[in-house]
Amino acid sequence: MLLTVFTQLKSYFLQANQWLYGTPERSLDQAYQAALKIKAIEDEHFGGKKISLNSNEYGKSVTSYFVADLKKYLNIVNLRLTEFKASRSVVNLSEQNPARRNFNSLGDQTQRYSMSGREESSIIIEKLNFIDEVLARYTSKKGKKDSYSLVTIPKSNVVKVEEENIEKKRVIYQPISSTQETVADVETATDKTGILPRSLLRTFTRIKRELDPQAEDEVIKNFRTSKIKTVISIKFILLLILVPLLTQQVTKNFLVGPIVDRLSIGKDAEIFLNVDLEEEAFMDLERFEKELKFKNLIGLGPKISEEEIEEQVKNKAIKMKEEYADKSINAIKNVLADTLSVVAFAGVIFTSKEDIRVLKSFIDEVVYGLSDSAKAFIIILFTDIFVGYHSPHGWEVILKGLSRHLGLPENEEFNFLFIATFPVILDTIFKYWIFRYLNRISPSAVATYRNMNE
Repeated sequence: MLLTVFTQLKSYFLQANQWLYGTPERSLDQAYQAALKIKAIEDEHFGGKKISLNSNEYGKSVTSYFVADLKKYLNIVNLRLTEFKASRSVVNLSEQNPARRNFNSLGDQTQRYSMSGREESSIIIEKLNFIDEVLARYTSKKGKKDSYSLVTIPKSNVVKVEEENIEKKRVIYQPISSTQETVADVETATDKTGILPRSLLRTFTRIKRELDPQAEDEVIKNFRTSKIKTVISIKFILLLILVPLLTQQVTKNFLVGPIVDRLSIGKDAEIFLNVDLEEEAFMDLERFEKELKFKNLIGLGPKISEEEIEEQVKNKAIKMKEEYADKSINAIKNVLADTLSVVAFAGVIFTSKEDIRVLKSFIDEVVYGLSDSAKAFIIILFTDIFVGYHSPHGWEVILKGLSRHLGLPENEEFNFLFIATFPVILDTIFKYWIFRYLNRISPSAVATYRNMNE
């Protein structure tokens, strides 16, 4: 028996050792295969040239399809090269052949490692040279990869003003390379300063645009750009809302809930998770008892004795025990499910950096594209709700609901401290935004806001 166990453990050790020694070459092979696929796409569809969104051989949809494959294979190459470098620091490729020859009993896979160290090194160098040649076409001089985006986002926080919505130029399907400055073709709102009035300049620009024979094509391109940005932004907003909600509900009902219920079966679970639930239960029980006595005194029901009243109060207490035990268990489920939903939300944010950039551009266009009165109305509405005179009552309701949802005891000192600091921070952020951005972009909106707020 011991001999069998020892033999099995030895076999596992040899397999693990073989896998470790094969990691560098396996990673390099996978990176090499991904580079070959990129080269195959270049030779077959782009005449051996670099895969680019600016290619005139295909339409935008077909080109974006090839670019998506390119990004996938580039990620594979970079990931496997990183794995190759990390594993090679532990396992020296030149020393693998002698070790691998000791594992011939594990299968025929080790036969291909019987080549000499010099031949193996030359093959590795050839593969690395080929991978470097492929990556060089998609890497800038500073070592940063070209980034492909459906929409080019300007450096400025503010994309455009409402007066320039029709003057948006073609910014769709353009590669953003670190060798070139990522500057939008359209001047942003924060950079607009000049001697002449902007209305006069817009008039000349409008006349020039109307005389341009390519004006209709330009309008269509601008519309397609705006449409794609809107679709991407709406989908991403729905994703940010639905993913955490669905994660919370699914995990609570099908993962966390059954586990917590199974652990609480056969155990004396806590009836009251905190003092607030205990006081609430005592008040409900006391109210029930007083209601019975009141009805008995005024004759609303049949006369019952003190013993019967005591029996009904006892039955009510038993029911309340089950009810408040379920509330305590449900609070624990909420804590675990909410934690998983926050992790899911963070995962969506972490894996959607390009979508966040598009969403930020979309929000900037929507906010700064509103009229002055609309901007002032929204600012006053939000400030009055969250940082206004009556906002403390709303924050109290939110904090009480959150503490009840998570099963936490209500702490008045924390509530008062939160209400005394957080709305002030929000108010400071609002005022800074008005002073730093809105005052430069739309001074008339700031004037309207001050007049409405007085």
